[in-house]
Amino acid sequence: MREGDRYSKRCRRWNTAGHAHALTFSCYRQRGLLLEGRFCRYLVGAIDAARSAHAFDLWAYVFMPEHVHLVLYPTRDEYSIARILQSIKQPVARKAMAFLTEHRPDDLQRLATGQQRRARQFWQKGGGYDRNITKVKTLIETVRYIHNNPVRRGLVQTATQWRYSSAGAWEGTGAGPIAIDRDSFPVF
Repeated sequence: MREGDRYSKRCRRWNTAGHAHALTFSCYRQRGLLLEGRFCRYLVGAIDAARSAHAFDLWAYVFMPEHVHLVLYPTRDEYSIARILQSIKQPVARKAMAFLTEHRPDDLQRLATGQQRRARQFWQKGGGYDRNITKVKTLIETVRYIHNNPVRRGLVQTATQWRYSSAGAWEGTGAGPIAIDRDSFPVF
C-alpha cells in the first residue's frame, strides 16, 4: 500500500444454503442512536419487513445503544445477506433522518460526515460483521454471547431485562418486540 492510500476493511459474505448468519452492524461513529425508542421501533419494523421479503428465520437479536446483533437463517437456497441488510438498514436510516430533519434538526450535526455526496449517515459505512455458522454448538454459544452483551456492559443485571432482545423469549420469561422463529432452531 502506498503512503496516503486508505485501508478499507472489506466484509466477505458467503451466501451458502444451510448456514445461519451472525450479523453485527453499528450506528455511525458508534453513536448511541438506538437509545432512542423511536429508532428501535423503526428497526423492529424493518426487520419484520425484511424477514417477509427475504424469507429468513430470526433466531436471536439484541439492539445495543450503538450496534445491533442478529442471528438469522435464510430459508431459501439462494439469498443475499447484503440485500437482507440493505432491506433492514435503509428504511431505518430514511425514517430516522426524516424525523430528525422535521423535529430535531440540531441533532443532525451528530450524523454529519463532512462529505458532499452523503452529508449524513445513520449507520456506519461498510458491511459490518457477518459470520456463517454451521455447527449447533457455535450457534448456541453465539446466541448466549449476544444476549449477554447488555449484562457485560453493565446496562442490566440479567439478559432478560434488556428490552430490545430475544433473551426473554429464549428464557421463557416474556417476548421482546420481535417474534423469533424458535421452532426452526436446530435441536441438539
